[in-house]
Amino acid sequence: MSAIAHAPARSAARQVSGHGRLAQHSAYLTARSLRTLWRQPAYAAATLFQPVIWLLLFGQLFRSVVHIPGFSLGSGSYLEFITPGVIVMTALFSSTWAGTVYVEDMNRGVMDRLLASPVRRGAMMAGTLAYQGITTVLQTLVVFGLALLTGTRFPGGAVGIGVTVLAAVLIAVILASLSNALALLLRQQEALIGISQFIVLPLVFLSSAIMDTRLSPAWVQHVARYNPVDWAVVASRQALSAGTQWGAVWPRLGFLMALALTMAWLATRAFGSYQRSI
Repeated sequence: MSAIAHAPARSAARQVSGHGRLAQHSAYLTARSLRTLWRQPAYAAATLFQPVIWLLLFGQLFRSVVHIPGFSLGSGSYLEFITPGVIVMTALFSSTWAGTVYVEDMNRGVMDRLLASPVRRGAMMAGTLAYQGITTVLQTLVVFGLALLTGTRFPGGAVGIGVTVLAAVLIAVILASLSNALALLLRQQEALIGISQFIVLPLVFLSSAIMDTRLSPAWVQHVARYNPVDWAVVASRQALSAGTQWGAVWPRLGFLMALALTMAWLATRAFGSYQRSI
């Protein structure tokens, strides 16, 4: 009877211990990725330089579109409109390269050694996704800093900035999970890059990242409703605006969070397919 009574306690202890190991392994692998980034300052600079170019280039190239009848900002600044779009685009393009790290680990035999070790599969995925989240936060803050230096103001304040950071991290997790899954299934860097580019560009142009979709054809507006990139952009833009419509923010953040969890789970399952194919 005593053994039966203590069984649930032992099971709970093992579960807590398992969660602790998962967190420990995830933290270790996240630190490994961050150290790799620190040792490549040129790559780190490029990841920050690209959104700066986008913000300044698009901000000047399309600054007159705010005067088009029907544009959401009317006489406002196009930089105010495009900043959330550039932030989400930066997270999108950076995260689609996540799987290339897996391909490199496969080619060097690191992946096989990790899979043969006690490291949890979930930790291997979580470490990569946490790294993408951290870099996305840094990139987002750089874009916001530059936008503020150019005179752009966001009435949504710190809350709006926080929502934008969260939306960018979620879209990064979604695309990084997809990239990792493709890497595990394809095991070829060329195929991964080709498919990623094929996916990313339509996601950007079928959203309101750089243009108000109300000025687009009806079919583009329809597709944008189901586009996670547009969810992130609209939620961020609404949170940063003066008259925030929170009814348009929370459902989109909820959809993004659900999709991020689903994609991370599916990507973790892809480890099994990789192991069966070697």
